[in-house]
Order: sequence, then C-alpha cells, then structure tokens
Amino acid sequence: MLTDTITCSPQDGFGTLNLIKPIHRAVREEEYTLPTPIQKQAVPHLLQGRDLLGCAQTGTGKTAAFALPILQRLAENPQVPDSKSVRALVLTPTRELAVQISESFKVYGRYLKLNQTVIYGGVRPKPQIHSLKRGVDILVATPGRLLDLLNQRCLRLDKIDMFVLDEADRMLDMGFLPDIKKIYSMVPKSRQSILFSATLPDEILRLTRDFLNDPVKITVNPPASTVEKIEQRVLFVDRENKGALLESVLQDESIERALIFARTKHGANKIVKNLNKVRVKADAIHGNKSQPARMEALKKFREGKVRVLVATDIASRGLDVEGITHVINFELPNEVESYVHRIGRTARAGAAGMALSFCDAGERGYLKNIERTINRVVKVVDDHPYHSQTVASKGKNRNGAGGKVFGNRKAKNNNFTSRPAERTRKPSGRKNHPAAKQGKIVRLRRRPSKS
Repeated sequence: MLTDTITCSPQDGFGTLNLIKPIHRAVREEEYTLPTPIQKQAVPHLLQGRDLLGCAQTGTGKTAAFALPILQRLAENPQVPDSKSVRALVLTPTRELAVQISESFKVYGRYLKLNQTVIYGGVRPKPQIHSLKRGVDILVATPGRLLDLLNQRCLRLDKIDMFVLDEADRMLDMGFLPDIKKIYSMVPKSRQSILFSATLPDEILRLTRDFLNDPVKITVNPPASTVEKIEQRVLFVDRENKGALLESVLQDESIERALIFARTKHGANKIVKNLNKVRVKADAIHGNKSQPARMEALKKFREGKVRVLVATDIASRGLDVEGITHVINFELPNEVESYVHRIGRTARAGAAGMALSFCDAGERGYLKNIERTINRVVKVVDDHPYHSQTVASKGKNRNGAGGKVFGNRKAKNNNFTSRPAERTRKPSGRKNHPAAKQGKIVRLRRRPSKS
C-alpha cells in the first residue's frame, strides 16, 4: 500500500521519520542518509498535523522539513482537487526560491500521484492560469502573482488544508505583510499552518499569534548565527581599488564557483562587465532583469558555464546552488541579517566554504555591527596587494584585527592557504595601479573540512 511506512534499523536516519515508501525511496535516491536537525525535529510534529514555528538559518534543510510531511499527508488522504482549488499552499518571497521549492516537491514526490504547479511574476500568466484550471494538490507561489490570479478569479483558496509561510522575515522586509494578511483571510481556519523564518523579529512574533494555533516551536541555531563551517575573512581596501582586488582574488583557480554580492543593480552589472573584460565568465541576477534572463543566469551558474554570479540581495535568500566555494561581499550590507543570509549560500548541506568581505572606510560601521551581532571577530587578511592601512587603522581597538591570518606565512607569497605557492601573475586590467606592478595575486583556499 502507498501508506505503508518504512521499518528500518535505527542507523537508517530517514527511516526513523516514518516516511511512506514512495517518499523514502525518492529521498534514498537523492543519497540523503541522515535528516538534518530541523528535519528530525519538525517532520514528526508536522506528520501529526501540528502547527509549527521554525527558526532556522539558511542551508539547514528547511524545505524538506515541510515538503516531506506535506507530501505524505496529501498521499495518505487522496482527493481530486476541485476546479481552481488548492490543497497545500506554500508562499515564498522570491521567484527563484519559488522555483527551487517546486523542484524539491517534484524530486521528493516523484513516486506519488500528486500534481503541483508554481506561479510567480515576471512571466506570462496564461500558462499558470491553465495549470490551475483543474485544481492542484500543491501550489508554490509568490504573494504578488497569487493575488493577481485571485483577483482574476483564476484561483480559489477555500479548500486549503496546509499553508506554509516560508522566509517570513524576508517577506516582511520586502513589504509583503499586507498581501500576507489578505491571503490569510481567504484560507480556511481549520488548516495546518507552518511558518519558517531565519530570524524572529517582533513583527514575526505578532504575525504568529494570528497565523498559528498552539504551534510547536523549533529553533536550530540562534537567530542571526552564522554557519560554523564558513571561514569568514575581511579585506580592508580603498573603495576605488575594490575592482582590482576582485580581479586579483579571482585569479586563484581554487575559487571554483563564486557568488558576489553588490549593493545596487547598476553595481552588479558593472562588476560583470569588468570581469568579462578580463576573461572571467560572469553573469548577474537582479530585479531589473526579466525572469527568463534570471533563470538562464542561474542555470549557467549551476551548470558551471559561468564561474561567477553577481547578485543584489534579491538572491541572498533561497538561492540554493551546490558547490558554491566562495561568497564575496563586494560591498558590505548595512543589515546584519543580510550578511548572515548572504554568506549562508556557501557551506550548505554540511560542506565547508569561505566568505570574503571587501571593507572600505565607509563600511567600517557595518562591519562593527556584524561582528557584535554574530559575536565573532572576523579575521583580517592584510597581506594582499590592495590592503589599505588607512581603512584598517580605523579599527585599531578591534580585537584580533590587523595581523596575518595564517600565522607566520611570508607575505611575499600572498598565499592564503596551507598549500605550496603557485606561479603568480599580474592582476589583469589594472596595470597602471602601483600594487599591480608587484605581480602579486590574492590566493584563497578553504581548509579541508574536518567532517
């Protein structure tokens, strides 16, 4: 029978979650062996139909934590959806995240007879309207497009059994609170509700009082904590030299796949243009790009056709690409939460990763706030060709700053790794800069994971 649960030895991690055979088979084929802490804690409660408030940082397996029990509960209670109706709704802030969640449902539910669709703005609505016409078991949506289709009477929410609000804090940051409340008013009160958020500000806690009914509360790592396996480094540099420093850093071939964050859309485009000039394959995603262009850029990045993806904070939530070795903050964000979510794009699923932040004089205050909130002093790399002592001196009282990061390694190698130095090359595209004449490049390698 479809609803037969797996009986496995205690060593079989996912077997302990009492998943039905089709789901367990799909999970096993993805080579997942042990559930993450958020999955281990959330799945049993959600299978029992409890409401849940989950606080977990990015990269902890939140999607599977709600997708697996939703699939199982729908499969154990098979129904034919009414026309234009939905049985389970997942609301998420961005188009990229909506697509990724939808793909996860497809993967985990590949052996179940459930239908699902995803809707978001920036594309023609007609195919989405067509997919909703007969009703769906699972709908993943962004708030704006969902309300558009509701207003056009292409969709109804009166049959929803499960409602997920994912990345709730990000949705509030993006101004979606009125939309969320409007959608909330249209769904049945007798439903299972799930809210996941990376942080729990007061606004989120107020929202949970209306949204959730006697919820189970789960926290995995404190709010605004950073992934332990991420090596964090800061490089002090004058603003006008950031482009040269980036080109120098990217000459290190160990940076296999880099996600770079810029503060503005124009800045992201400028970085891509300059990198392509020096033959570093790069593309950008931001709000000014069409949805097809953004999806194509992500596809090329995932497939390794471009080595560098430059993004604004639109991608700091939900972007899930395997093998991002480095996150580079070309400009530091002015909000600590954005920093945490940015660097969380690397070191996902237990892997190691490195986060580099270029800090100019105007960003020292941002760095101070970040360190105070994450309760960690970010180590300084000062043996690179574009190091600014002027910027560094603004934080002389900063504990742990100003010295070599890697012990007594000779600065002339400019090698930030434990591996032997390789042949150095001049930074491309900045031949007139005094530091470029030294023929130094910045080398960054991750230390091997201890796990």
